[in-house]
Amino acid sequence: MNGNSSAVRFLYRTRLGRWILALILRTRADRIAVRFLRSRWSRPMVGWYAKRHGIPLTREQRQSYATFRDFFARERGELMFDPAPHHLISPCDGWLSHHRIRADSSFPIKGFSYRLEDLLQDPDLGQRYHGGDCLILRLEASDYHHYCYIDDGFQGKNNFIPGTLHSVQDAACSVFPVYTLNRRMWTLLATEHFGPVVQTEVGALVVGGIVPQRESGRFRKGSEMGRFELAGSTIVLLFERGRIQLLPRLIPSLLDGGEIRVRQGMWIASGTGEAAHE
Repeated sequence: MNGNSSAVRFLYRTRLGRWILALILRTRADRIAVRFLRSRWSRPMVGWYAKRHGIPLTREQRQSYATFRDFFARERGELMFDPAPHHLISPCDGWLSHHRIRADSSFPIKGFSYRLEDLLQDPDLGQRYHGGDCLILRLEASDYHHYCYIDDGFQGKNNFIPGTLHSVQDAACSVFPVYTLNRRMWTLLATEHFGPVVQTEVGALVVGGIVPQRESGRFRKGSEMGRFELAGSTIVLLFERGRIQLLPRLIPSLLDGGEIRVRQGMWIASGTGEAAHE
């Protein structure tokens, strides 16, 4: 399972660290960080970051990036994904967890009880997902930070919610209800095989850039939906009750709030119109 960096543990689990964290968030240090990471002065970070997080990178590739932002937003190439219509694919690389949405619209994560009304700030929409399923995909620093559509369908408008920018690592999630505090953007997806799905992108510590590919319209499974800029983050997917079945082989790893590593385009669940046979 993905661990926590020493810096995040310091910021969230020590008194001095929490004081420094509050100062960072209050002074909007994210603006300074964004300017630096978009500048040519950030170029030396590319090699260091790739080595630290185990990202394969040749010298020629490293020299091709003018800024850290250019490296972070790099393209993967053609996405290989499971094309079967009733197969739900992961929209991104990351650590997958599953949470049942209770009748009161809440779901527990790391000691906090999250409510859909707080996550979406739309009580009427949240009520549709009572008793449904919540899938959370938490990206690591080493992951590819583009995300794709999980099915064919039609996309509604992007709804942006300003907020703070806490880390999404375990050390932070156990101290703050980060998914309802952080900057985020949710979109209603009318999918052909999984019903109406709410997808929410959640920003992360210091820099939380969320860049959607489009505002609304038709989409195709596996095509790019958007990307995160400059820092890893999280995607939250909400499904109505009875719409999906997790793959049986994943369930043991997801019990009691567990996580399992997945890749973008990987088959992770099936629509209830087709049994989840492997």
